[in-house]
Amino acid sequence: MYGTTDVTAHRWGMRPVATISDEQFELWQALIEARTGMTVGVSRRSYLETNLGIRMREIGVSDYETYYEQLMTGPAGEREWAVLVDRLTVQETSFFRHMSSFALVKAHVAELLGRNPSPKTLNLWSVGCSTGEEPYSLAMQTHAQLAELRREDVYFGVTASDISLPTLSRARAGVYGERRMHNVSTAWKQRYFEPVPGRKELQVTAELKRHIAFVQINIMELDRAPIGDMDVIFCQNVLIYFRRFRKRDILANLAARLTPGGLLVLGVGEAVDWAHPALVRVDYPDTMAFRRKA
Repeated sequence: MYGTTDVTAHRWGMRPVATISDEQFELWQALIEARTGMTVGVSRRSYLETNLGIRMREIGVSDYETYYEQLMTGPAGEREWAVLVDRLTVQETSFFRHMSSFALVKAHVAELLGRNPSPKTLNLWSVGCSTGEEPYSLAMQTHAQLAELRREDVYFGVTASDISLPTLSRARAGVYGERRMHNVSTAWKQRYFEPVPGRKELQVTAELKRHIAFVQINIMELDRAPIGDMDVIFCQNVLIYFRRFRKRDILANLAARLTPGGLLVLGVGEAVDWAHPALVRVDYPDTMAFRRKA
């Protein structure tokens, strides 16, 4: 009997969930967009089907309707939604992804310090921080830059936000395998990371972590976020999943949270036809960025 049960469980684990129908796909599209603002186009149908199927097999649900109803029911549904949204929204990221954007941030920080010789703080924000590589990259670069300029009088902080609590938990831990750190120099690995005992991984030092605050924010609800006076807002590879009108609303909300002279850095091509009366486009190679008028 034990052997039969084990084989049955194994077969269930391997058996794919039924193909999602057009009606079911539209239902899930509407739910995801209503709760996160993200659009799941036809081109991402197989992505949605795969991720739903994996989670349904994990919890032993065999059809999309039953799973949908579970998500819509009580506190248990809210907890399950937190797990699912983590699967659906975590994007590929890496340290110092898109180097020209980080070079622009460094130039901007240098300009701020030159314009105002005695600033007390620098505030940076990583929007859609995923598993943490982006905010830690901003923190390493800024820390090293201030040390190089001997500006111990300036404190900097990085706000790192994401919709997914499980993802934020991994980001907060700051533990990464060597393969994910190919863009981090040897000197910075030694300066900002320490070995994890018994594992082939490195962990961000407590000293660097104290400059970063990880917070859960749904980008659709930025008007509720108590964040403002940002010197740098870094928002890359986030807007591509939103409809045009939602993208405009998000960008307007981000613009309002910049301090005068603050910098908004986007992914190249993410807002080609967008303009804002309070911002001017920054001319910098291979970047898309805007500066708030002073």
